[in-house]
Amino acid sequence: MGSDFEKKLSEKYCPRFGQIAVELNIITAEQLKAALNEQIDDDVSDMPHRLIGRILFEKGWITPDQIDMVLERLFKNGQ
Repeated sequence: MGSDFEKKLSEKYCPRFGQIAVELNIITAEQLKAALNEQIDDDVSDMPHRLIGRILFEKGWITPDQIDMVLERLFKNGQ
């Protein structure tokens, strides 16, 4: 993501959910980037907004149990 516009979009859509999933080694940084790009593409195209967890699940990169693990950490940290 090189342009200022893309950087601002990335910052806007950079969810803590994805960051925690990477920290827990559930997904890779590359998978998170791909999911974020897909989320941004959907939003720019006026498609329904999808959460990062849903995108990761639909791609088969995360399981429901792993989603619960990330959410538990997310809420435990008060984020």
